Amino acid sequence: MSELLSSYDYHLPKSLIAAHPPEDRIASRLLVLTSDASRPIDAQFARLKEFLQPGDVLVLNDTRVLPARLLGQKEETGGKVEVLLSRPVTLHKWIALIKASKKSKPGTSLVFTGDAGTTLRATVGPAIGDEPGAFEVDFDQDVRAFAEAHGEIPLPPYMQRQADASDKERYQTVFADPNKNFAAAAPTAGLHFDPNHLATLAQRGVEQVKVTLHVGPGTFLPVRDDDISQHQMHAEPWHLSETAAATLNRAKDQGRRVVSVGTTCVRVLESATNEEGRLQSGSGLTKLFLRPGKQFAVVDALLTNFHLPKSTLLMLVSAAVGRDRLLRAYQHAVEQKYRFFSYGDACFFEVSQDNKKPWPKP
Repeated sequence: MSELLSSYDYHLPKSLIAAHPPEDRIASRLLVLTSDASRPIDAQFARLKEFLQPGDVLVLNDTRVLPARLLGQKEETGGKVEVLLSRPVTLHKWIALIKASKKSKPGTSLVFTGDAGTTLRATVGPAIGDEPGAFEVDFDQDVRAFAEAHGEIPLPPYMQRQADASDKERYQTVFADPNKNFAAAAPTAGLHFDPNHLATLAQRGVEQVKVTLHVGPGTFLPVRDDDISQHQMHAEPWHLSETAAATLNRAKDQGRRVVSVGTTCVRVLESATNEEGRLQSGSGLTKLFLRPGKQFAVVDALLTNFHLPKSTLLMLVSAAVGRDRLLRAYQHAVEQKYRFFSYGDACFFEVSQDNKKPWPKP
């Protein structure tokens, strides 16, 4: 396995980056790579059921995207400032990324003004040492209500456009929990599902379990170290309920497959294993960095979108199927003009047997 950043690069024409979603959620294409295949299969997302088996457990991330980009100013100087909410410490205190013309310092007072004179005030707290650009920020109220009314959906930078009204619906999964609006980015593999498709899979005997990982803006930060083992992941909050853990442990005990919808669910499941290698319910912050050489304890197959060159998400998928196989599949996708990234097409990858840990006996 390679720890060199350049080993995870590939050429992508800009014309293949999807800046907008398809008209229908399930209208995407689907690239399939089974565990024993040397070449991928071209399909439509509506055919996903053909690659799933009765008894499979589909794991969905029920986080909801918050319009987490807040535009305001420094109270003393009037200088413009952009705050991107990352994760809550409390309802009034968040870890956030701050952009300003001059570097913000702890103690700086910020003010945000919404429609009809609605005002939100905040004070910049200490920097987060191992998360570049991140600070604690104290708000004078639960910031989510202000953000829902006046914030912007923080679309990924590669879309090169501002969010519009349609993104409030389409950059959101149909199973997002309205009470879990803490994410700065969508778990994009879930964007392909509509309620009818989920119902069809359930009728086929595919069980569905929900977990939570609040995706932070750190998911878009580039890897800057040539040696990827030196990369520091930003922390993201996760939760696995007792019911979900029991359902998934039972499925694995019975030899049924766990199919993760997205890399976020992978990070929850692989963060929630105990010393015996079984899933244990709980909550926490994860900085898990899965890359080739790291085996999967729980996940048997992965539904995911196409990921950026040199990204930690590309490395995670490489850990599942092997770097060389993945890059060959991506080259095929480029040649076949698949649509890439958050609003793009989907992939269904079975985890290679060599990349899985044996499941412990009950």
